[in-house]
Amino acid sequence: MTKIKICGIMREEDCEVLNELLPDLAGFIFWEKSRRYITPETALKFREKLDRRIKTVGVFVDESPEKIAEIAASGAIDVIQLHGNETPEVTEQIKADIKLPVIKAFTVKSAADIGPAMHSPADMLLLDNGRGTGESFDWDNLEDVDRLYYLAGGLDPDNVGAAVARYCPYGVDVSSGVETDGKKDPEKIRKFIEAVRSAGIF
Repeated sequence: MTKIKICGIMREEDCEVLNELLPDLAGFIFWEKSRRYITPETALKFREKLDRRIKTVGVFVDESPEKIAEIAASGAIDVIQLHGNETPEVTEQIKADIKLPVIKAFTVKSAADIGPAMHSPADMLLLDNGRGTGESFDWDNLEDVDRLYYLAGGLDPDNVGAAVARYCPYGVDVSSGVETDGKKDPEKIRKFIEAVRSAGIF
């Protein structure tokens, strides 16, 4: 079954919706330039509210390994997502020091961008159009991917089923695609999850 990650959780109401619908992962944004940024203290409060079957992902952009380790040690997150320009060496260091699974995000603008992603020491890849653009990339570039990955960028309840059926990604990641007026929309989340689960059995 394709994994489902709902990213950019900002409100207690979001936690309540996720507890009802049970996606596999919930993402907390720790990049202060993002409008979806939350503090580590808020993330810990949300982790305590969320069903334990939902894994929490901390999304970091060029953050220091020390700060990532501090947030990880609080128990707020189960998985680390690196969404900046982190080098393979930094990724390897974070994996070794913190002992949590690491997802590394890569921007895909052309087929040439797939190669570096394939050699990342991260446990899992996230392939995106950019840093929270909400737009998709040319999914034909996925033909050369031979590692497990999360597909992100431009997904919504209307197109995610077709993407899952055709490309069989390990997981899908959505944020703006399940929002209305900048806030998570319970009905869009429900439809998104239903679309994935209907298409993602292989």
